[in-house]
Amino acid sequence: MKNGVDLHVHTNASDGSYEPEEVVRLATEAGLQAVAITDHDNTNGLARAMEAGARLGLEIIPGIELSADYKGIEVHILGYYIDPKAESLCDLLEIALRNREVRNRTIVEKLRQEGIDVSMEELRQRHPGTVLGRPHIGLLMMEKGYVESVKQSFREYMGKGAKCYVPKINMPMKRAISRILDAGGVPVLAHPFQYELNDPQLRELIELVKGMGCKGMECEYARYDEEQRQYLLDLAEEYGLIATAGSDYHGIPKPDILLGDIRGEYAQVEQLREAK
Repeated sequence: MKNGVDLHVHTNASDGSYEPEEVVRLATEAGLQAVAITDHDNTNGLARAMEAGARLGLEIIPGIELSADYKGIEVHILGYYIDPKAESLCDLLEIALRNREVRNRTIVEKLRQEGIDVSMEELRQRHPGTVLGRPHIGLLMMEKGYVESVKQSFREYMGKGAKCYVPKINMPMKRAISRILDAGGVPVLAHPFQYELNDPQLRELIELVKGMGCKGMECEYARYDEEQRQYLLDLAEEYGLIATAGSDYHGIPKPDILLGDIRGEYAQVEQLREAK
Protein backbone atom coordinates (compact mmCIF):
# COMPACT_ATOMS: atom_id res chain seq x y z
CA MET A 1 0.00 0.00 0.00
CA LYS A 2 1.36 3.42 -0.96
CA ASN A 3 1.90 5.78 1.93
CA GLY A 4 3.17 9.35 2.18
CA VAL A 5 4.76 12.02 0.01
CA ASP A 6 8.25 13.47 -0.42
CA LEU A 7 8.16 17.04 -1.69
CA HIS A 8 11.89 17.70 -2.10
CA VAL A 9 13.69 15.36 -4.51
CA HIS A 10 16.62 15.91 -6.89
CA THR A 11 17.69 14.11 -10.05
CA ASN A 12 20.87 14.31 -12.08
CA ALA A 13 19.35 17.21 -13.99
CA SER A 14 20.91 19.19 -11.14
CA ASP A 15 23.06 17.75 -8.36
CA GLY A 16 21.34 14.42 -7.75
CA SER A 17 23.11 11.27 -8.84
CA TYR A 18 20.32 9.38 -10.64
CA GLU A 19 18.37 9.80 -13.88
CA PRO A 20 14.78 11.03 -13.45
CA GLU A 21 13.41 7.59 -14.41
CA GLU A 22 15.58 5.92 -11.78
CA VAL A 23 14.48 8.36 -9.09
CA VAL A 24 10.84 7.64 -9.94
CA ARG A 25 11.50 3.89 -9.80
CA LEU A 26 13.16 4.20 -6.39
CA ALA A 27 10.27 6.30 -5.08
CA THR A 28 7.80 3.73 -6.36
CA GLU A 29 9.71 0.91 -4.68
CA ALA A 30 9.74 2.94 -1.45
CA GLY A 31 5.94 2.96 -1.59
CA LEU A 32 5.47 6.72 -1.85
CA GLN A 33 2.20 8.15 -3.15
CA ALA A 34 3.74 11.27 -4.70
CA VAL A 35 7.09 13.03 -5.07
CA ALA A 36 8.01 16.54 -6.18
CA ILE A 37 10.98 16.83 -8.53
CA THR A 38 12.71 20.02 -7.38
CA ASP A 39 16.03 20.30 -9.18
CA HIS A 40 18.16 23.37 -8.58
CA ASP A 41 17.54 26.27 -10.96
CA ASN A 42 16.32 24.08 -13.83
CA THR A 43 13.39 21.99 -15.03
CA ASN A 44 15.27 19.68 -17.41
CA GLY A 45 14.27 16.46 -15.66
CA LEU A 46 10.57 17.15 -15.23
CA ALA A 47 9.19 15.75 -18.50
CA ARG A 48 11.08 12.47 -18.14
CA ALA A 49 10.08 12.12 -14.48
CA MET A 50 6.43 12.73 -15.26
CA GLU A 51 6.47 10.21 -18.11
CA ALA A 52 8.02 7.62 -15.80
CA GLY A 53 5.50 8.47 -13.08
CA ALA A 54 2.59 7.94 -15.47
CA ARG A 55 4.08 4.60 -16.50
CA LEU A 56 4.72 3.39 -12.93
CA GLY A 57 1.66 4.87 -11.26
CA LEU A 58 3.44 7.48 -9.14
CA GLU A 59 2.15 11.05 -8.91
CA ILE A 60 4.87 13.53 -9.91
CA ILE A 61 4.59 17.17 -8.87
CA PRO A 62 6.50 19.50 -11.22
CA GLY A 63 8.75 21.66 -9.09
CA ILE A 64 11.98 23.59 -8.79
CA GLU A 65 14.37 24.89 -6.13
CA LEU A 66 15.64 28.44 -6.64
CA SER A 67 18.62 29.95 -4.81
CA ALA A 68 17.92 33.51 -3.67
CA ASP A 69 19.78 36.17 -1.73
CA TYR A 70 18.63 37.34 1.70
CA LYS A 71 21.00 39.77 3.44
CA GLY A 72 23.97 37.95 1.95
CA ILE A 73 22.60 34.52 2.93
CA GLU A 74 21.67 31.95 0.29
CA VAL A 75 18.04 31.00 0.90
CA HIS A 76 16.24 28.33 -1.12
CA ILE A 77 12.68 28.69 -2.38
CA LEU A 78 10.82 25.62 -3.58
CA GLY A 79 8.20 26.05 -6.29
CA TYR A 80 5.41 23.50 -6.79
CA TYR A 81 3.07 22.98 -9.75
CA ILE A 82 5.09 25.31 -11.95
CA ASP A 83 4.68 25.55 -15.70
CA PRO A 84 8.25 24.75 -16.83
CA LYS A 85 7.65 26.56 -20.13
CA ALA A 86 6.60 29.86 -18.55
CA GLU A 87 8.60 32.56 -20.31
CA SER A 88 9.47 34.64 -17.25
CA LEU A 89 10.73 31.57 -15.39
CA CYS A 90 12.76 30.35 -18.37
CA ASP A 91 14.41 33.78 -18.68
CA LEU A 92 15.35 33.68 -15.00
CA LEU A 93 16.80 30.17 -15.26
CA GLU A 94 18.91 31.19 -18.26
CA ILE A 95 20.55 33.93 -16.18
CA ALA A 96 21.06 31.51 -13.27
CA LEU A 97 22.67 29.00 -15.63
CA ARG A 98 25.12 31.58 -16.96
CA ASN A 99 26.08 32.58 -13.42
CA ARG A 100 26.64 28.92 -12.50
CA GLU A 101 28.88 28.42 -15.53
CA VAL A 102 31.08 31.36 -14.58
CA ARG A 103 31.36 30.08 -11.01
CA ASN A 104 32.16 26.53 -12.13
CA ARG A 105 34.93 27.67 -14.47
CA THR A 106 36.46 29.82 -11.75
CA ILE A 107 36.41 26.96 -9.22
CA VAL A 108 37.96 24.55 -11.72
CA GLU A 109 40.74 27.04 -12.50
CA LYS A 110 41.48 27.49 -8.78
CA LEU A 111 41.59 23.70 -8.31
CA ARG A 112 43.99 23.33 -11.23
CA GLN A 113 46.26 25.91 -9.62
CA GLU A 114 46.28 23.61 -6.58
CA GLY A 115 47.47 20.71 -8.74
CA ILE A 116 44.06 19.03 -9.09
CA ASP A 117 43.60 17.85 -12.66
CA VAL A 118 39.92 18.48 -13.43
CA SER A 119 38.33 20.29 -16.36
CA MET A 120 34.97 21.56 -17.55
CA GLU A 121 35.24 19.22 -20.55
CA GLU A 122 35.44 16.18 -18.24
CA LEU A 123 32.47 17.39 -16.21
CA ARG A 124 30.31 17.91 -19.28
CA GLN A 125 31.26 14.49 -20.68
CA ARG A 126 30.39 12.74 -17.42
CA HIS A 127 27.17 14.67 -16.84
CA PRO A 128 25.60 15.52 -20.22
CA GLY A 129 22.49 17.67 -20.03
CA THR A 130 23.04 18.39 -16.36
CA VAL A 131 23.16 21.79 -14.66
CA LEU A 132 26.63 21.47 -13.17
CA GLY A 133 27.64 22.60 -9.71
CA ARG A 134 30.11 21.97 -6.90
CA PRO A 135 28.79 18.46 -6.10
CA HIS A 136 29.70 17.33 -9.64
CA ILE A 137 33.19 18.77 -9.27
CA GLY A 138 33.55 17.06 -5.90
CA LEU A 139 32.40 13.75 -7.36
CA LEU A 140 35.00 14.03 -10.12
CA MET A 141 37.70 14.82 -7.54
CA MET A 142 36.64 11.73 -5.59
CA GLU A 143 36.63 9.50 -8.68
CA LYS A 144 40.15 10.70 -9.54
CA GLY A 145 41.42 10.02 -6.02
CA TYR A 146 42.01 13.58 -4.82
CA VAL A 147 39.50 13.24 -1.97
CA GLU A 148 37.69 10.38 -0.29
CA SER A 149 34.24 11.96 -0.38
CA VAL A 150 32.29 14.88 -1.80
CA LYS A 151 32.07 16.23 1.75
CA GLN A 152 35.86 16.32 1.94
CA SER A 153 36.04 18.22 -1.35
CA PHE A 154 33.83 20.90 0.15
CA ARG A 155 35.59 20.96 3.50
CA GLU A 156 39.10 21.24 2.09
CA TYR A 157 38.61 22.98 -1.25
CA MET A 158 35.21 24.36 -2.31
CA GLY A 159 33.25 25.14 0.84
CA LYS A 160 32.97 28.62 2.29
CA GLY A 161 36.34 29.70 3.66
CA ALA A 162 38.24 26.97 1.79
CA LYS A 163 41.08 27.78 -0.62
CA CYS A 164 39.08 27.32 -3.84
CA TYR A 165 35.77 28.74 -2.68
CA VAL A 166 33.94 31.04 -5.08
CA PRO A 167 30.81 32.86 -3.84
CA LYS A 168 27.60 32.19 -5.72
CA ILE A 169 25.63 34.94 -7.41
CA ASN A 170 22.03 34.49 -6.28
CA MET A 171 18.90 36.18 -7.57
CA PRO A 172 16.96 38.62 -5.37
CA MET A 173 14.39 36.93 -3.13
CA LYS A 174 11.45 38.86 -4.56
CA ARG A 175 12.39 37.87 -8.09
CA ALA A 176 12.62 34.17 -7.23
CA ILE A 177 9.21 34.14 -5.56
CA SER A 178 7.51 36.29 -8.22
CA ARG A 179 8.78 34.11 -11.08
CA ILE A 180 7.41 30.99 -9.39
CA LEU A 181 4.06 32.77 -9.02
CA ASP A 182 4.22 33.94 -12.64
CA ALA A 183 4.71 30.30 -13.67
CA GLY A 184 1.51 29.33 -11.85
CA GLY A 185 3.45 27.79 -8.99
CA VAL A 186 3.28 27.75 -5.20
CA PRO A 187 6.40 29.13 -3.46
CA VAL A 188 7.58 27.44 -0.25
CA LEU A 189 10.52 28.32 2.01
CA ALA A 190 12.93 25.36 2.07
CA HIS A 191 14.78 23.89 5.12
CA PRO A 192 14.67 26.97 7.40
CA PHE A 193 17.32 25.80 9.86
CA GLN A 194 19.92 25.74 7.10
CA TYR A 195 20.23 29.53 7.33
CA GLU A 196 21.40 29.49 10.97
CA LEU A 197 18.99 32.19 12.10
CA ASN A 198 17.75 32.68 15.64
CA ASP A 199 14.03 32.87 16.40
CA PRO A 200 13.55 36.62 15.77
CA GLN A 201 15.66 36.44 12.59
CA LEU A 202 13.74 33.44 11.26
CA ARG A 203 10.44 35.16 12.00
CA GLU A 204 11.68 38.21 10.09
CA LEU A 205 12.52 35.99 7.09
CA ILE A 206 9.15 34.22 7.27
CA GLU A 207 7.28 37.53 7.38
CA LEU A 208 9.29 38.81 4.42
CA VAL A 209 8.74 35.80 2.16
CA LYS A 210 5.08 35.52 3.12
CA GLY A 211 4.62 39.17 2.21
CA MET A 212 6.19 38.43 -1.18
CA GLY A 213 3.74 35.58 -1.84
CA CYS A 214 5.33 32.52 -0.22
CA LYS A 215 2.58 30.11 0.81
CA GLY A 216 4.39 27.36 2.69
CA MET A 217 7.40 26.30 4.70
CA GLU A 218 9.31 23.01 4.75
CA CYS A 219 8.86 21.74 8.30
CA GLU A 220 9.60 18.00 8.10
CA TYR A 221 13.09 17.46 6.76
CA ALA A 222 15.43 14.47 6.78
CA ARG A 223 18.06 16.04 9.04
CA TYR A 224 15.71 17.66 11.56
CA ASP A 225 14.89 16.03 14.88
CA GLU A 226 11.41 15.93 16.37
CA GLU A 227 11.92 19.10 18.43
CA GLN A 228 13.03 21.06 15.35
CA ARG A 229 10.13 19.75 13.29
CA GLN A 230 7.59 20.67 15.95
CA TYR A 231 9.05 24.17 16.28
CA LEU A 232 8.65 24.71 12.53
CA LEU A 233 5.17 23.18 12.47
CA ASP A 234 4.12 25.61 15.20
CA LEU A 235 5.60 28.54 13.25
CA ALA A 236 3.82 27.45 10.06
CA GLU A 237 0.51 27.32 11.90
CA GLU A 238 1.14 30.71 13.51
CA TYR A 239 1.87 32.37 10.18
CA GLY A 240 -0.80 30.55 8.20
CA LEU A 241 1.65 28.67 5.98
CA ILE A 242 1.33 25.21 4.44
CA ALA A 243 3.67 22.85 6.29
CA THR A 244 5.48 20.57 3.83
CA ALA A 245 7.72 17.53 4.17
CA GLY A 246 10.77 16.80 2.03
CA SER A 247 13.86 14.63 2.31
CA ASP A 248 16.11 16.69 -0.01
CA TYR A 249 17.08 13.41 -1.64
CA HIS A 250 20.18 13.54 -3.83
CA GLY A 251 21.49 9.96 -3.88
CA ILE A 252 25.28 9.58 -3.68
CA PRO A 253 26.06 13.20 -2.60
CA LYS A 254 23.87 12.69 0.51
CA PRO A 255 24.09 8.94 1.16
CA ASP A 256 22.42 9.20 4.59
CA ILE A 257 19.16 10.42 3.02
CA LEU A 258 16.96 7.82 1.31
CA LEU A 259 13.70 8.17 -0.56
CA GLY A 260 10.97 7.32 1.90
CA ASP A 261 12.90 8.58 4.94
CA ILE A 262 10.43 11.47 5.05
CA ARG A 263 6.75 10.72 4.49
CA GLY A 264 4.46 13.69 4.66
CA GLU A 265 0.70 13.36 4.62
CA TYR A 266 -0.95 13.42 1.19
CA ALA A 267 -3.04 16.31 2.50
CA GLN A 268 0.01 18.51 1.86
CA VAL A 269 -0.31 17.85 -1.88
CA GLU A 270 -3.97 18.77 -1.75
CA GLN A 271 -3.18 22.00 0.12
CA LEU A 272 -0.56 22.96 -2.46
CA ARG A 273 -2.99 22.32 -5.31
CA GLU A 274 -5.62 24.45 -3.62
CA ALA A 275 -3.08 27.26 -3.11
CA LYS A 276 -2.38 27.62 -6.84
